Amino acid sequence: MMESSKKLTREKLIEVFVGEQESEALVVRGLLEQAGIEVLWTNYDAPSDVLPGVGAIKLQVRHDQAQEAKAILKEYKR
Repeated sequence: MMESSKKLTREKLIEVFVGEQESEALVVRGLLEQAGIEVLWTNYDAPSDVLPGVGAIKLQVRHDQAQEAKAILKEYKR
């Protein structure tokens, strides 16, 4: 785990994105990081032998950066 990820896990985090497509999550993470917002990425994958292709990706940001992150994502979704 990277040092910034360790730091993020100790702070209050706000979920700003949940999706099934890794490609979209990568774009969203890139937009947020480009704006200087640290992002914690969490995968929720079901075992591939039980439910192949089932899962989600959750992106979280620090509480003090959540409003800015949500504004960026609102503009992205337009």
